[in-house]
Amino acid sequence: MPHAVTSDHVRLYFEEAGAGTPIIFLHEFAADHTNWEPQMRYFSRGHRCIAYSARGYTPSDVPPSAESYTYKHFYTDAFAVLDHLNIPKAHFVGLSMGSYSSLHAAMHAPERVMSMTLAGVGSGSSLENLEAFRKTCRETAEQFEKLGSVEVAKVTREAPGRIPFLVKDPRGHADFYAALARHDAKGSANTMRGFQGGRPSLYTMPDAIKRVATPALIICGDEDDACVEPSLFLKQHLPASGLTFFPKSGHVLNLEEPALFSEMVARFIALVEAGRWGARDPRSMLAH
Repeated sequence: MPHAVTSDHVRLYFEEAGAGTPIIFLHEFAADHTNWEPQMRYFSRGHRCIAYSARGYTPSDVPPSAESYTYKHFYTDAFAVLDHLNIPKAHFVGLSMGSYSSLHAAMHAPERVMSMTLAGVGSGSSLENLEAFRKTCRETAEQFEKLGSVEVAKVTREAPGRIPFLVKDPRGHADFYAALARHDAKGSANTMRGFQGGRPSLYTMPDAIKRVATPALIICGDEDDACVEPSLFLKQHLPASGLTFFPKSGHVLNLEEPALFSEMVARFIALVEAGRWGARDPRSMLAH
């Protein structure tokens, strides 16, 4: 099985398909590399596509300590996968946790990020409710350890942002949460404590975000309440960003609306590669 090795010696399982400009896919908390399969098939027709399971998600390694699961580990792990494949830069496509990591990748190493798709980004960002969110993360981590992934999956699948997926595609919804129920409980607990409960709120870094010139596509489901305001915040602060809302949609956008998601991202990447995405003022693009 192919693995990349991080600077702290964690092995990350990855899969790749296709040839062309690279695209790396970064999954959300409740997912793993397999949840990008529709996009791997779609984009590999014209791109070199890489999907990997984050640390804590088998068949990647599951480090025993929560200290190995900070947000810094997660965005630098994407670079470790690219380094292993000798890829200097790629388009980053993230969902939720993967979107947060993609943003930080562009903030800290913009030369490696050709573009970033930030889907379902920013839950838990509210400064007013930040401590309550972090407390919930700690409690969820304890539930993973005490009850196991099967029981936690039963609760997660009924969260408000997940219901649109159930309504549209009961079979896909069932498959998704059956996979979540098989996740390593310790890895999920550590991810919840270290990454989800320890990452800085987007609202604490407006100045840093304003300096990110990387082309960005922000996608949000209009029924994903926790991500609506953060998506608007990013649109206001990322200078080369576009924002779209998917109607009657929740959090798992790439599986809930796979055709729409892939078409929207493909159009975005094509515009980036043609040099037609970037400035807020379209008149500045006339020289191209």
